[in-house]
Amino acid sequence: MNDTVDKLVIFLAKRDGIDKLVKTFQYVSKLAHWHAERTSPEFAGRAKKWEVSSGLSRKAFRSGRFLTGFNAIRRSPGATVTFRLLAILSNAGEMVYFFFDHFLWLSRIGVLDTKLAPRMSFVSAFGEAFGYIFFVVSDFILIRKGIMEERRLVKSGEEGSEQENIKKIRVDRVMRLMAVAANLADLVIAIADIEPNPFCNHAVTLGISGLVSAWAGWYRNWPS
Repeated sequence: MNDTVDKLVIFLAKRDGIDKLVKTFQYVSKLAHWHAERTSPEFAGRAKKWEVSSGLSRKAFRSGRFLTGFNAIRRSPGATVTFRLLAILSNAGEMVYFFFDHFLWLSRIGVLDTKLAPRMSFVSAFGEAFGYIFFVVSDFILIRKGIMEERRLVKSGEEGSEQENIKKIRVDRVMRLMAVAANLADLVIAIADIEPNPFCNHAVTLGISGLVSAWAGWYRNWPS
């Protein structure tokens, strides 16, 4: 299946696919709002509405997503003690993030008391940042192991199956680097909620971080 439209249909049929598309809308509109805020207030207002709508839509799409982390711990905790511990810490953080994101969404749309939103945002972002740190550590460990294995295979000088294994290692490394890029970008966004500061909370920083995360997700989840 090499047709781009076919692949796009498959990608958008997945929850992660539609999330990455709407995430792109959210952060493009954030950058558009920042760019037009002084020169075109009317357009900036429309961009802001698009950003808010996209953000709330993403929270609705992620309903029940916290179960993914629970299932990952339950089904594939890792082959070694180190990876089991990293899996528990990373997925536990992600579970907190997605679980409290439900309450943040409900408070922002007025179903729950709107005063709860800042507290839910903090707890959700803290869980997100906590989990992403351990996801990044896991990926770096696996990237390092892959590099060492690739060097061993190259030194062996064997053809055939060894070359195929080297190719698989390189593909896996690219995918893990995309995951690291996405997680680090999301970490910046989470820090903006946990500890607001001029750098992380700047519209350009948030916009670029959001787009890096979304586009890295596109690359990782795009059908082969």
